[in-house]
Amino acid sequence: MVTQAPETRIVDSYRIACDGGEGALGHPRVWLSIPRDKGFVECPYCDCKFIHRDFEGQVPAA
Repeated sequence: MVTQAPETRIVDSYRIACDGGEGALGHPRVWLSIPRDKGFVECPYCDCKFIHRDFEGQVPAA
């Protein structure tokens, strides 16, 4: 079985919500804050990486 790489999303806000994006198969909605010095945050449930648009291209996607 092949494990897929976690999703990476480019966002415009430093505060975002993640619910796994798969309806009933997702996870509880969590609110995450992107540190302004790092430019990204990873969801503790699904490992989705959220990169702020200002840091696009500066943070490795995976």
